[in-house]
Amino acid sequence: MIWEKLSKYIWIKEDKIKTYQKEIVFKPKRRGFHLVTDEVLRQIDITTFSIGIATLFIKHTSASLCLNENADSSVRDDMESFFSDTCDNKAYYTHTYEGSDDMPSHIKSTMIGSSITLPVTDGSFNLGIWQGIYLNEHRDYGSERKVVITVIGE
Repeated sequence: MIWEKLSKYIWIKEDKIKTYQKEIVFKPKRRGFHLVTDEVLRQIDITTFSIGIATLFIKHTSASLCLNENADSSVRDDMESFFSDTCDNKAYYTHTYEGSDDMPSHIKSTMIGSSITLPVTDGSFNLGIWQGIYLNEHRDYGSERKVVITVIGE
């Protein structure tokens, strides 16, 4: 058995490390912040991981991913309102040939981010009781969205 020292405090067994990667596709969603935790878990199989790290990466520049409140849908409505107030309908945008919602979508995607990292414990995401994964659609009429999920662990 080979052990490798990663830092002063962490040791891993090299022969126990495994990886998993899958690209999932979300059907088109309306503009807004959508709770997709269960949808993600239905499309992947990470049940063989006792411990690990999962990265979710969205392959688009007009949508984003984040982690936030999973219980009260008004949080998602308020998130949409805030980002719309902050980013939409600016007279100085020059990137408008794909529509008035395109440049604001790029800005929102940059502000929120294209990836999230989550701990994996006992075959599932180790989230707080009130946390959920959001797919944030920033276009008025979004298309299907692809997300790559990579898990490294044992």
